[in-house]
Amino acid sequence: MTHPFEIELETSLPATPDQVWEAIATGPGLDSWFMGRNEVDPREGGTAAMETGGHRQEALITGYEPGKRFATRTPTGPDGRFMAFEYLIEGRDGGSTVLRVVHSGMLGDDWQDEYDALRRGWPFHLGTLRQYLAHFAGRTAVPVFAVAPTGGRPDPEVRTVLADALRIAAPVRQGTRVHAEPDGLPPLDGEVAWADDERFELRTADGLYTFHHGRGVALLFHHLFGAGPDGAETAWQQWLSGLLT
Repeated sequence: MTHPFEIELETSLPATPDQVWEAIATGPGLDSWFMGRNEVDPREGGTAAMETGGHRQEALITGYEPGKRFATRTPTGPDGRFMAFEYLIEGRDGGSTVLRVVHSGMLGDDWQDEYDALRRGWPFHLGTLRQYLAHFAGRTAVPVFAVAPTGGRPDPEVRTVLADALRIAAPVRQGTRVHAEPDGLPPLDGEVAWADDERFELRTADGLYTFHHGRGVALLFHHLFGAGPDGAETAWQQWLSGLLT
């Protein structure tokens, strides 16, 4: 049985409305802070597509007003499920912008768990958007995704394994300086930009690196702005799989 839901958030961003529009309504912009690899056909009635881990999800663009409003809606599934997203942009004095996000639709039988996960995830995603606009404005990233089963380990143990491998002392706290040398990968020098019970994010001079754990899997969502990202996704997948086997 489906269940309707709506999540609404508002955030102030250190960027102009045009910069925010590029971040939320173009494929390269979305690649630089959101999930997966994204494509946007820039018109009302066009298609917005996201591919994550080999799964492609397409949505109809239902609103396209450059610098003001961008909205999409996925097709309604056989079980009645769908997702709708609306982004509303408002410029403010001093070159900042207020972004309002409305995420709504219909969820399935386990709607409460799905809703809770979405509600917890959105503040993180908007935090990543803020990091992108504050530290990487004008640049676009190559997205990196990796996933591995955690072998039945409890979430706190998985978090400890991830943090130990990155030489981050427990508990992981925002603002902590990090120097990590993950096996088979370039060193990471930066700081913890976000930390909550399910994920933490590192910001370096050339990337945003997210480590997520829960529901029996560990996920990596990275955004690499530096040169030479070829092979990075394979290398991070090998690192994660080797860490958790």
